[in-house]
Amino acid sequence: MNLPTNLRYTSDHEWVAGDGPRVRIGITDYAQDALGDIVFIQLPTVGNTVAKSASFSEIESTKSVNDVYAPIAGVVVAVNELLGSKPELINTDPYGDGWICEIECNPSDLENLLTEEAYKLLLGH
Repeated sequence: MNLPTNLRYTSDHEWVAGDGPRVRIGITDYAQDALGDIVFIQLPTVGNTVAKSASFSEIESTKSVNDVYAPIAGVVVAVNELLGSKPELINTDPYGDGWICEIECNPSDLENLLTEEAYKLLLGH
């Protein structure tokens, strides 16, 4: 399982890249593996305000449909339009081309996210 050390994580298996105020968000390698082949993603809407832990996106795989929860509160400022035609990028490159959106947030909120080591412990690794 791939876990970059420069990211922050949530217990809901999302990752956050950046120090703020603008951060990039996606789902972890663990999450994409558990979901199986991803066939569709409902991207959040640019300009929407999201609350921490609220569902802001939905991923459909060959196994199920799952919510993606906002790891932090803020405003969606960009979405990965590539996922509209290539949702499988989440499977093949979850930390690169498979990112979901960018959120403008309060940088102090990032302190409450898990480090790579804490996320590993959560997964039992």
